[in-house]
Amino acid sequence: MPRILIPIEAALDETRVAATPETVKKLLSIGFSVSFEKGAGLSAGFTDENYCNSGAEVFSEKDGDSLKQIDVVLCVNAPRNEFLMKLKSGALVVGLLAPYGNENLAKALIDSKLSALSLELLPRISRAQSSDALSSQANVAGYKAVLLGASALDRYFPMLMTAAGTIQPAKVVILGAGVAGLQAIATAKRLGAVVYVSDIREEVKEQVESLGARFIEPPKNSDATDESGGYAKQVSAEFLATQREELSDHLADADVAICTAQVPGKRAPRLIEEEMLDRMRPGSVVVDLAVSQGGNCAGTKPGETVVRKGVKLIGASDLPCTVPNHASYLYSKNLLAMVNPLIKHGELIINEEDELIAGSLISKDGVIRLTHVMNLGGSK
Repeated sequence: MPRILIPIEAALDETRVAATPETVKKLLSIGFSVSFEKGAGLSAGFTDENYCNSGAEVFSEKDGDSLKQIDVVLCVNAPRNEFLMKLKSGALVVGLLAPYGNENLAKALIDSKLSALSLELLPRISRAQSSDALSSQANVAGYKAVLLGASALDRYFPMLMTAAGTIQPAKVVILGAGVAGLQAIATAKRLGAVVYVSDIREEVKEQVESLGARFIEPPKNSDATDESGGYAKQVSAEFLATQREELSDHLADADVAICTAQVPGKRAPRLIEEEMLDRMRPGSVVVDLAVSQGGNCAGTKPGETVVRKGVKLIGASDLPCTVPNHASYLYSKNLLAMVNPLIKHGELIINEEDELIAGSLISKDGVIRLTHVMNLGGSK
């Protein structure tokens, strides 16, 4: 029976966990045994007792357990290399492994002869939707970004009619109508704001308007709507310059701007420049979800709030970690869907012919399959 380990996350300020007591029960039912490190789920609201009651066992190397007994590690972020080096050859690591240009991870996988599935690389096909961790976590981030913006703003979001006068609703401009952007639209509308949305893809206009927002038409450009594997693609500098000109007038009237535009494995497009910020009124707020990839907005810093001429620039990195219970609930469901096809007749089988597996399998028994992703040239 293949043994799964749920470790304590090593990344600083990471509060999520890769399995909940609910998904532990389902992992057991499909043929895995499950162990967890003490305290693995505490920051997400799940006690050790919750896991034990669901059938999981406590793992502790101090109590004589060995990582050599583990077949699968389910994680949120890639474990430290010291941890990976203790796993047995052929063990499988599954999570958001940040594979792009990650030579350090590649070396650990090669040296320890490990297999690894990186959820960032899932193909955008219908079968992959239940495993799509990027979307589930972006959903959380879009929701929380609006709450951050509303909390930092010096005005109300909804229109209010009082004896002292009428308060006009806040104007929110959302850059990017992907999963995070669409959730931000829905949340801002629930709070009573007037919402405008900018996106390079004209085809999202119907989705935007169905949520009650107003779509800012993108510049006419033949490369604007191209996508790669269902993910956003970089566009030309000329296109972005034209888009910024159109955005500038909207931002000048905005109370809150939510930046969500990201391209996997690439630097985030710069959509708000210094001169555009100069036109925003003191007291307005920019929440930049792309800050860890370089930022959509000039001047944002990961995990910090910078006040620039009265405008608050919030570098909103790792927002799912601020909603750890539900973020973990969704993420654990993604992992469950990912590993479910891997067990057959009580054995762990990695089918490289499966489109879902092939697209995200960065390493098989220490052989790096996606060398172009991990910036290894042609070497293996």
